[in-house]
This record gives sequence, structure tokens and C-alpha cells, in this order.
Amino acid sequence: MLQNIGIPGLILILIIALIVFGPSKLPEIGRAFGNTLREFKNSTKDLMSEEKEDSNTSK
Repeated sequence: MLQNIGIPGLILILIIALIVFGPSKLPEIGRAFGNTLREFKNSTKDLMSEEKEDSNTSK
């Protein structure tokens, strides 16, 4: 689904977000979204490393 958005779609999404949230809230929302993605990425890395450790010790 996200592969088909393209540059015009991203620009449209940003314009709509600017209208809905206003220019003062966008940096705050972006920061919160970035922190959420970073936490999710770290959690998945931890889970993958635990999975590899478990598979290595069981052999």
C-alpha cells in the first residue's frame, strides 16, 4: 500500500496535516512519531536477538 504513494501523495498528506494540526503542532507530532518508530525498531531488534540466542543455545 505505501509503495504506491509517491511524491505527490506525500505532499498532499503533508498539506492536509498542516491544515488539520497547524504549523505549531507538526514538529511535536513528528518528534513523537519518530520516537515511536525508534522504540518499535529497538524492540524488534531485541526480540530478534533473543530469538537467535534461544535457537543457538537449544542446538
